Amino acid sequence: MSRSLTTSSQMPSRHKVPGGTYFFTLRLRDPHATLLVDHVDILRSAVSLARKRWAFEIDTAMILPNRMHMIWHLPDQDADYAKRWRLIKSAFSRNLPDSVTPQSGGRANAIWQRRFWEHLIQDEGDLALHRHLAITAPISAGLAKRAGDWPFSSLYRRNRSQSAQRAARSDRDHLKPGFRPVSEVILDTADLH
Repeated sequence: MSRSLTTSSQMPSRHKVPGGTYFFTLRLRDPHATLLVDHVDILRSAVSLARKRWAFEIDTAMILPNRMHMIWHLPDQDADYAKRWRLIKSAFSRNLPDSVTPQSGGRANAIWQRRFWEHLIQDEGDLALHRHLAITAPISAGLAKRAGDWPFSSLYRRNRSQSAQRAARSDRDHLKPGFRPVSEVILDTADLH
């Protein structure tokens, strides 16, 4: 994990380190809103758009009804997380149905808190702490009893994917030797030639 150290007199208001790993918290203006989970597909599309335009890796994501926590790894020569968040917030806001968005002051400004909180991850211990903060957020908010039960998180998606892989391995264990499931045959391009 790369980072550059600066003295307090050199410290900018926001820490921007190319190739850095950051923890973010973004909140909706309305603390009682549920837009993020009600329209999670729109949020996923907005994040996907930002990742296609400006690459970054998502380490951890936790989406709650009115806020989200994410840990990102930025590319080595890039420290501009703000442009990514600007695109995500505006794409999400623009694509919401008219019936759920206020019509004054611009959609993004009406939905999101103006700023967001970011923290430059310092080391592996700091990363583990912020992963824990994100993953346990639904428990702290009273939305789930176990972190893996909350469906709007990278942990839930990862667990579901691992369960599917285990089930597929288990299914293959019961097949006759040499037998390949249809899905593997179709995906194997060597069989098309």
